[in-house]
Amino acid sequence: MKMNMDQWTKELLEAPVKKALPVLSFPSIQLMGITVKELINDSDLQAKGMKAVADRTPNSGGAVSLMDLSVEAECFGAPIRVADDEVPTVVGPVLDTEIDEDERMEVAEALEVPEIGAGRTQIYIDAIEKAMDLITDRPVFAGVIGPFSLAGRLMDVTSSLIYCYDEPDMAHVVLEKSTEFIIKYIKAYKAIGANGVVIAEPLAGLLSPSLAVEFSGDYCKRIAEEVKDENFAVIYHNCGNTANVTLDSILSANANAYHFGNAVDMEEIMSKVPSDVICMGNVDPAGQFRNGTPESVREATLSVMEKCCKYPNFVISSGCDIPPMSSWDNIDAFFNAVDEFYAK
Repeated sequence: MKMNMDQWTKELLEAPVKKALPVLSFPSIQLMGITVKELINDSDLQAKGMKAVADRTPNSGGAVSLMDLSVEAECFGAPIRVADDEVPTVVGPVLDTEIDEDERMEVAEALEVPEIGAGRTQIYIDAIEKAMDLITDRPVFAGVIGPFSLAGRLMDVTSSLIYCYDEPDMAHVVLEKSTEFIIKYIKAYKAIGANGVVIAEPLAGLLSPSLAVEFSGDYCKRIAEEVKDENFAVIYHNCGNTANVTLDSILSANANAYHFGNAVDMEEIMSKVPSDVICMGNVDPAGQFRNGTPESVREATLSVMEKCCKYPNFVISSGCDIPPMSSWDNIDAFFNAVDEFYAK
């Protein structure tokens, strides 16, 4: 359903009672009795899974697609590992870390930007298009990886941090190609009617403030400028533990909203951001949703809300993607706690 997302952002900011918006998609496998492997390879199952989650969580503020950060790297040729009950992961780089600097630059320059439809991208685009027909009571958000997080997977996550210092020109070549691909991918989602996109840039959380601007913030800003308009929103996600000191870089993306992980103090984040900037977070997805209990999830959710809901621009959420095998009793407890808080 087409929505004015500038108006959605304004109304969310002004609402005294805000609907939770967790990154909740992979646990749909439990509602449908399927595996992650089946889910990531079938657009019908992805759309039905998003609908099943939406039906189970009527008080959620949006429907969010899979936060699968292997999709884009796989298109560039990176090997991935797929399991039945875990989110897919990239297990090797495209650029060989053993070759010398000149050879690595040659490989980077020769790297081809994939066409949209390569790998599993068409499956994910088709899934959002189908989900748009099924979910009409809230915005539907697609999901993509962020530019440095993609480039890091192509260069090797650990080595990419070194390359920012030792081989910055090569790193920028890979970033340019990553950014070009991400923009094309988001525009494909936009073309089929998605209401917005969540850009997951977790690897930027490992960068210093100065490097974060050069190797992530400037590229995220370019992406947002290319795709964002009144009918298409951008939510920026960073679950790194330096987000509290790289806020200038993060906020430079000019997104509709910002989503933070549980590695940072959410109250500290809220105290630093402008009052008209929507920020979301940050109940621990692994410690609570996956490994907690309904009571511990309730307590954790209420704790975050008690500290942060005094800021009118705060929206309660998970700290990151909720793992596939997280108990639905725990997920239900999260939403019940949100209702409990606002009923006070």
